Amino acid sequence: MDLHKEGDTGSAKQKKVKIVFVIGGPGSGKGTQCKRIAQQFGYTHLSVGEILRQETSSGSETGSMIQKIMKEGKLVPSDVTVRLLQQAMQGIDNDKFLIDGFPRDEENVKVFEDLTKMEPEFVLYLDCPQDEMEKRLLSRNEGREDDNIETIRKRFKVFVESTLPTIEYYESKGKIRKVDAGKSIDEVFESIKVIFSPGKDNKVPPSKHKCKCLIL
Repeated sequence: MDLHKEGDTGSAKQKKVKIVFVIGGPGSGKGTQCKRIAQQFGYTHLSVGEILRQETSSGSETGSMIQKIMKEGKLVPSDVTVRLLQQAMQGIDNDKFLIDGFPRDEENVKVFEDLTKMEPEFVLYLDCPQDEMEKRLLSRNEGREDDNIETIRKRFKVFVESTLPTIEYYESKGKIRKVDAGKSIDEVFESIKVIFSPGKDNKVPPSKHKCKCLIL
């Protein structure tokens, strides 16, 4: 695998890495669907949120900084996020990655492309109404610090202001694959399976409609 780490040039075993980004608002079902995709289609699932939370648990200075930012519902600096993601990818012997919850803003896109020299094959967008996402987050009871109503609403605001422009960017490149994530888990996965099934070239025409913004 070549993630453009120092010293990797000259490796005889460089493989083409296939990356799919999975984007959706908080509570849109990214983690649930990614687990199913990984199991059925052989991808390694990397959750950016989980990678950041693991760093906060490490007791490092970076982890303390990340924890403070996440508690405020804000976005972690792109260079920190991308470097942690790179480290996770370099430690895994697979050439297919499903990156859940990334990119979160346009700067994430630029830093990822600059540091890795790669782009996603396509971007899976789980489009879900805000009231449904809020209901899911408040009922999941996973003990996460950021699953309280105040932080949830800040996260929705950040998603609309920061992440939706990245969806529009990838839509302009014909890379968005949008599914209705407001349906049941099984119904959503049926739609996703069509996108990931072998033999599909995944080159569907861009949506004629702009991505729906959440009204906050």
